[in-house]
Amino acid sequence: MLDQLLARAVQWSSLSRLARVREQPEKLQSQLLAHLLRQAQATEWGQRYGYRERPTAAEFGRRVPVSTYEELYPELEKVLRGQPDVLWPGRPRWFAKSSGTTNARSKFIPVTTEALHDCHYRAGRDMLALSTYLYPEERLLAGKTLSLGGAHTANPFRPQEPASRTGDVSAVIMAQLPGWAEGLRTPPLHLALLDEWEEKIERIAHHVLRQDVRVLAGVPTWMVVLLRRVVALAGADNIMQVWPQLRLFLHGAVAFGPYRELFRQLIPDARMRYLEIYNASEGYFALQDQPDSEDLLLLLDHGIYYEFLPADQWNTVHPQPVPLAEVELNRPYALVISTNAGLWRYLVGDTVRFTSRAPYRVRITGRTKHFLNAFGEEVVIENAEAAVAAASQATGVAVRDFTAAPVWFAAGDAASRGGHEWAVEFASAPARPDLDRFGAVLDATLCELNSDYAAKRHRSLALAPPQLRAVPAGTFEAWLAGQGKLGGQHKVPRLLNTREVLEAVLRAATQVVRQSG
Repeated sequence: MLDQLLARAVQWSSLSRLARVREQPEKLQSQLLAHLLRQAQATEWGQRYGYRERPTAAEFGRRVPVSTYEELYPELEKVLRGQPDVLWPGRPRWFAKSSGTTNARSKFIPVTTEALHDCHYRAGRDMLALSTYLYPEERLLAGKTLSLGGAHTANPFRPQEPASRTGDVSAVIMAQLPGWAEGLRTPPLHLALLDEWEEKIERIAHHVLRQDVRVLAGVPTWMVVLLRRVVALAGADNIMQVWPQLRLFLHGAVAFGPYRELFRQLIPDARMRYLEIYNASEGYFALQDQPDSEDLLLLLDHGIYYEFLPADQWNTVHPQPVPLAEVELNRPYALVISTNAGLWRYLVGDTVRFTSRAPYRVRITGRTKHFLNAFGEEVVIENAEAAVAAASQATGVAVRDFTAAPVWFAAGDAASRGGHEWAVEFASAPARPDLDRFGAVLDATLCELNSDYAAKRHRSLALAPPQLRAVPAGTFEAWLAGQGKLGGQHKVPRLLNTREVLEAVLRAATQVVRQSG
């Protein structure tokens, strides 16, 4: 069978490489840093920081500053405008565009040929090898992988160069897939890369309706929208009646816990499997290599050299990351990366904690800018998503999306308390008693997971119980559309210490109600 031959071919190269990642992590990282410095020694950046002198890892850390996107942007803008040999040799044509910076501008991340092939594609083959190795009986490659991504457009910084493009990293990757990989996926590129999201969902749903889809790949939020449309078009009760051989969902971008119940309803089959991937515009960082554990194996020979910034260094003027060998288990770290796309000691903004050092495995805990700490409660995204998942399971309702923000003390009211307000979009709106139960489980789970939150919630002295707002279906989609961020890799901020996003979401909810009425 051709699918089985392809599976064995992919496994032959990838599984041995992943074994080295587990067994020789520090050696691989040391070799990779030396390679990156050697490749970039003649660039403007390499000359500025003495890469020709072959600095050690410690010297590299002393010479090169840790940079946020905003701090690195003057150099990145040169690259965007086509100046060669700035951060990495040559002139990249492709740039991954994403949001999430502190000033709400779009980020444009170079995707060099090396980054595309030695990071994104290499990790994609690794995930393919793992999937077919873990579930050989399912013959995943005998059918199609339905991948849902974004779109790309001309680079606005090079209007005279139509070949230079920007877009969601998923679109950048799909637009350049090798022929053998493109043959495994659906829908075809002319549909996959449509930029109008509603039209894309509708046309893709019609196209894939009668295909043999065995694997899903994408962001859970938007995959739900597509699956529901396919079920509706087929007149089916669930997606298994449409694709009886569907067996695997490769998901990423947002935590899967809050969506688990929703996917159980859409795909009510015990044979369905779920594996997480951790990729971003900046690179493909980790993947789930054990089906019985949600920990993610850190990929250490995929063009990215890692350092890790402890939480007490997040807001310092001269942050001091630690190397891989010095990380401690279950402490929060912000990712600092140096890559074969020319990002040098770049602060991604994501936070992780290590669950294992042999091999190095992590869990994603959130963002350095996205957390709730208005009253000293220090609730991170990992806490919130676990609590929403627990409440969803306890009440039997599925959550589509959510966001939370502080409720401030009332001026002039000595008895008022702070708190958190949550806007939650359910797959189907629960009755009022269910909503009360949902809030109670959410609150109790946060107390179990977070001692700072529990201390503030003790007898409701410092922090009131959470206030829940069940917003109508379509609210978060309407908010994203209003921000110009519908579809692709755009995500709703889960936790913020200001109310701007929450208030905008509640206004979107009001508008949805008016339009439906």
